[in-house]
Amino acid sequence: MKPFVFTRIQYTSGDWDTDQRMPSNILHSLVEYTTIPIEEKEKVVLLSSNDLFKSPFCYLSGHKLVEFSTQEREHFHRYVENGGFVFVDDCNHDIDGLFAKSFEQEMARTFGEKALQKIANTHPIYHAFFDFEGPPTTSFELNGWGDDLVHDYLKAVVIKGRIGVLYSNKDYGCEWDYDFRNKRWLAEDNTKFGVNIINYALNI
Repeated sequence: MKPFVFTRIQYTSGDWDTDQRMPSNILHSLVEYTTIPIEEKEKVVLLSSNDLFKSPFCYLSGHKLVEFSTQEREHFHRYVENGGFVFVDDCNHDIDGLFAKSFEQEMARTFGEKALQKIANTHPIYHAFFDFEGPPTTSFELNGWGDDLVHDYLKAVVIKGRIGVLYSNKDYGCEWDYDFRNKRWLAEDNTKFGVNIINYALNI
């Protein structure tokens, strides 16, 4: 089995380089809980580059505008249609914010008006490794510049019965953006859902 590479997508609009400690934290959790071999460093790939197609899992995040170029849109569409998985996290945790509005518009352009839909809280992704009764909440949802709502759902673009794009307004990136050595101070490891996401991406 090839080592898992945490691949971050760099896109031309907005700010893509968020939550810089999060990938190593999630990679530490994969080592702690699973037998998935890993590369220790995250990899950044341009959405416009063919390197995108080398990874089964990618992460995309930001606070600002999401507006793909023609080539970026074509690559994103082809990557997902061919079995790739993208976890997209809104750092604004705000369904009326710029990232949320522009990303959802971009998904409508890329996959069709109704492609991005809420997924049921019984979806297999919530049982892909650990068991959850829907998406775990984060400490950021009612904090900062969000919409003062706890979002009790995630959205997804489903391709041929499997999630191709998982989309969160819950700001998991910030929730998991800490040195993994500090995990020992938590009553419950809050990165466990990240293990589910990656396990689903690699095995479904």
